[in-house]
Amino acid sequence: MKLKNKLASFNIITKLVLMIILLMAFPYIVKKVIYTNADRNLLEKKEKLTNNLDIKGIKDFLLANDSTEVYGSFSNLHNEFIQLEVSSNQKKIEKNIFFNDKRRIENKTAEFRILQHNFTYNSVNYKFEIGSNVKEIDDLIVLLHYTIIITFLVISIFMFVIDGAYISFLLKPFYKIVETKIRLINEPENFIHIPINSKISEFNDLDMALNEMMHRIKGLFLKEKQFIGNVSHELLTPISVLKNRFENLIQNQYLADTVVDKISDSLLTLDSMKKVIANLLLISKIDNKQYKTDEIIDFQEIIPHLITNLEDRIHEKNISVTQNFKQKAVLYGNKTLIQILISNLLTNAIKYNHKNGSIIISDVFINNSYTLILSNTGLGMNANQVAQIFNRFTRINFEQEGQGIGLAIVDSIANLHQIEIKVTSVMNQVTTFSLRFPNLKS
Repeated sequence: MKLKNKLASFNIITKLVLMIILLMAFPYIVKKVIYTNADRNLLEKKEKLTNNLDIKGIKDFLLANDSTEVYGSFSNLHNEFIQLEVSSNQKKIEKNIFFNDKRRIENKTAEFRILQHNFTYNSVNYKFEIGSNVKEIDDLIVLLHYTIIITFLVISIFMFVIDGAYISFLLKPFYKIVETKIRLINEPENFIHIPINSKISEFNDLDMALNEMMHRIKGLFLKEKQFIGNVSHELLTPISVLKNRFENLIQNQYLADTVVDKISDSLLTLDSMKKVIANLLLISKIDNKQYKTDEIIDFQEIIPHLITNLEDRIHEKNISVTQNFKQKAVLYGNKTLIQILISNLLTNAIKYNHKNGSIIISDVFINNSYTLILSNTGLGMNANQVAQIFNRFTRINFEQEGQGIGLAIVDSIANLHQIEIKVTSVMNQVTTFSLRFPNLKS
């Protein structure tokens, strides 16, 4: 995952957690604030009504009804009521009580927020109640709750967009470094040494370090190419001279048979050394991208030709070769190198196969990418061997001839052509190489 996406994900997660916490707390906070405000309003109304009450006022409020003095009043919309009555409690009480309770007014029952005030006037205890309909309070709570949620969501979305844009702006120099420099580390000749302008000192330091590092790498790279070329030629020349001398010497009819055998062994050793040096030089040239990759490759033409060249080895082990091509596809690359790649895989498929074994070559399109599959019976490999087969000088079976460079060459050619190689194997049963090619014409 990219750094920008990680930062954006962290930003989103933290805001979501904060939003969930606030959404859980908001109902309680809003309810607490509104009920506190409602209680304050009730208290103000009670103070206005009770502060100016005198005995005449109380008598005017009270209504005699079956020897119980009670006065009641309510608004036309039944959203408020006031009630004053003589309390049966003879103790002197001066206090305010807030509570919710249902009251029936004109055959309609509703829940009210009630302020109950008990007071004593002229040695008579009175109970005064003033109430406000809870429905209006609850409606206000719901309205505020949704208003806060919508406002918070709008602000959060706005912040997400702003944060994402700001993160992209901050990381723009970093991605420019990745695109124009880090991805060219394997191509020292094409590396861009122009400094990246950034107001962030860390990115400038990174850019400077990359430029300095690539200056050194480019110098070493050029020295390595020159060294490998010089060493290869310097080694091949004396090997060729020795080989010619031994070949001339072995034709001397007066040499003893033992001497001839030793010279023959020496010639075989020189041939082996020559092949190793040639292969190492080939790998070096491939890794240094000294080959063009713009030729058209047709596998239905290349593979039958390679199988014909390997017929002697195939017949020696009586191996059956099945070509099951179902797709018509061509790859743009280096034809010679692709032939070497396929030839090395076929050679290994024959070398590590058993008598009367089989080789199956097929193809398929996977996610619009052409995939060539080479499967063979034989010795097979365990997981540890599969992980090491592309290392140079690695040999799975020391009883077989070879220097362990063939699959290293395959790996270098595959990397040059951006071919993805997948290897699966079962011991003493089957080994399969799947080559997934990009940039195909079908």
